[in-house]
Amino acid sequence: MQFGTDGIRGRAADEVTPEVAYRLGVAVASVFPNETIFVGYDTRESSLELSRATLRGLHGAGARAHNLGVIPTPGVAIIAQERGGAGIVISASHNPYYDNGLKVLGRGGSKLSPATEALLQRAFDEASAAPTGEVATHEFVIDTSAHRHYVERLRTLVPASALEGLHVVLDCANGAASAYATDVFAGLGARVTTLHDQPNGRNINEDCGSTHPEELAQIVVALGADLGLAFDGDADRLIAVDATGTLRDGDDLMVLFALDREARGLLQHTLVVTSMSNLGLRRAMAEAHIALVETDVGDRNILVALEERNLNFGGEQSGHLIFRDLAPTGDGMMTGILLAELVTRTGPLDVVANAAWRRLPQRLISIPTADFTDDVVPSAVDEVCRRHQLEPSDLRLVVRPSGTEPVVRVMVEADSSYVVDEFCELVAHACASRE
Repeated sequence: MQFGTDGIRGRAADEVTPEVAYRLGVAVASVFPNETIFVGYDTRESSLELSRATLRGLHGAGARAHNLGVIPTPGVAIIAQERGGAGIVISASHNPYYDNGLKVLGRGGSKLSPATEALLQRAFDEASAAPTGEVATHEFVIDTSAHRHYVERLRTLVPASALEGLHVVLDCANGAASAYATDVFAGLGARVTTLHDQPNGRNINEDCGSTHPEELAQIVVALGADLGLAFDGDADRLIAVDATGTLRDGDDLMVLFALDREARGLLQHTLVVTSMSNLGLRRAMAEAHIALVETDVGDRNILVALEERNLNFGGEQSGHLIFRDLAPTGDGMMTGILLAELVTRTGPLDVVANAAWRRLPQRLISIPTADFTDDVVPSAVDEVCRRHQLEPSDLRLVVRPSGTEPVVRVMVEADSSYVVDEFCELVAHACASRE
């Protein structure tokens, strides 16, 4: 089993098994021999058994292990940071219930360095199988104080009653936020309506949450609410909905937070984004004299850039935002609290966002690797520019091979949706004609 950018992930009971979880526990105990290891998990039906196997591995290898129970991934990171230690999260984030994963957080809840990840891979490969018999059940007692600790930590982000008078609709994705989000937002004075907070082991992310916010948008409008917030299964990302039912992704939120933080002297004049962030965001930052640092796709790349340059804010279009001065990793509920507080200070989300920037037409297409050649995109650029009397600089292109499928992703942006669609049609036609 190989570690990817988010640890081990795959089909539960097939690829991610109790045996794998046990060996990971042994490996983590070896790589972090003097650290307390905090273990948390999401609401999938496989998570409890995997957490028990992980704890058995940790205990059997002599580690100090704490069972945090069901808790968002960023909650494990916060606990590890504030209590001192490393962490293991059992979750497959926004994937369906039948997948699961094992993610290791380094000292203080940080992402693993490549060197530490290599040590962990070697220790995992060398770890022996689980012995017969069970560790005493008291080793698996849930540390309920961690729930209170995390909730109170989130509440300290803004003044008490900062959300007074705000009606917020929360979509918990039947995931790890289900037992936390209502308490957090109601405790700050918001009027809360909560959706999809009844996990049954199989309904996590099912037609809900940040990957399916359509129902949330409808309910926000129907109730006349001020704001909708959709989390994913492990609550490390956020997609928002404004009062008109319009979805607001990570680009919207980054523009608003960057401008607000810059005005308050909290930004260091620089925002970290991935190559997928919209050209409209780039223009808005240029107008505000905010520099951009661009990375490849992935929250890990964002965090590395923040740490290497000692910056404090960045994120992805997918809604994974990192406030490095506030937490060691992205946190959907943290982002939601800060967004709600921003709305109470500055005005309705739709009004503020529309005034701050204009999203330019963007489209992403996937071309089978076997059909793609290096001349396809330049030819399409030349043809579109010729037809519409444009300069190549009037288009923004990102071409990258997928890390999970045998396809090449081609993303294009321009001021006109007609130009974007025409470019994609030219690329698709040229590739199809090569079959």
